[in-house]
Amino acid sequence: MKPVRFHLPGLRYNYPLNMFWISMLKQHPEYFREGVEIGSIFGSFPFSIWNGGRLVSHDQCDAGFVQNVIKNINAAGVPVRFTFTNPLITEEDLADGFCNFCLKAADNGKNEVIVVSPLLEEYIRKNYPSFAVNSSTCKEIRDAQALEAELAKDYKYVVLDYNLNGNWELLDSLEKKDKLEILVNAVCVPDCPRRGAHYEHIAKTQKIIQKNLKLPPEKWTKTEPWYCEYGDKNNLYTIRDYCTFVSADAIWNEYVPRGINNFKIEGRTANLFSLIETYCYYMIKPEFVGPARLLLLRNLENMKVVTVNKPRPAKWP
Repeated sequence: MKPVRFHLPGLRYNYPLNMFWISMLKQHPEYFREGVEIGSIFGSFPFSIWNGGRLVSHDQCDAGFVQNVIKNINAAGVPVRFTFTNPLITEEDLADGFCNFCLKAADNGKNEVIVVSPLLEEYIRKNYPSFAVNSSTCKEIRDAQALEAELAKDYKYVVLDYNLNGNWELLDSLEKKDKLEILVNAVCVPDCPRRGAHYEHIAKTQKIIQKNLKLPPEKWTKTEPWYCEYGDKNNLYTIRDYCTFVSADAIWNEYVPRGINNFKIEGRTANLFSLIETYCYYMIKPEFVGPARLLLLRNLENMKVVTVNKPRPAKWP
């Protein structure tokens, strides 16, 4: 059977979870569904102005953290995929020191980027040709001919617009289905009317944060929080009735037999426990979900990623 590749979210906050997950796949392959592999760990290191899709606020990684994460993920045989999908990139942004540092740190022929902006894509292809380039779902390509044209370009993978999930007539008509990547757990409602506006809000907010990080907190410009009535509180258990939701059974019974074997799990800023449920649902055999979850939580507790506080002693009398 061909590998069934899952692309996992998080280079910063989910990094411990993802490293434990990679380790568990190697140590307990019997837990996992047939063919499961980790195709990449995607995301960006704060604060990256090229970042898109999910907002990471006032946070900054140092050089050592960036280099260590890239080294450890690559040493496990997994690519780092930078999610550089800011749709409002400018010429000035191309010179950003931190983003260029991140690319240089990962410029070893093992890693990838995912893009939206043609300007940024051209810059990366010219200056960092060792990176595989992927096309983002943030482009919202819904037309069959436009999708076919995108698949014909020099992309490693094209992440499908989630609204086309399960559109078998369209998917069966595509020539290069092996280049498709399916977003399986989009929390947005089908045909979300604010999805594009959300991407732009993140890009504009990041510009404000970039300026704030150079100033003392008392001089920060206030950012406007994003509120969405269509999907902000969704999780694995609230999206299962959406026509865009891709079940684990559908992956193995519908997509893989069609030659589609790359699947993206979103959740770079998701709740840790929600993400564990999602990982287990998609990649673990149902009869091993309990042991796998318990092993994972114990490891996260031992590393103090998850902290269980004990009651504080009092005095008597």
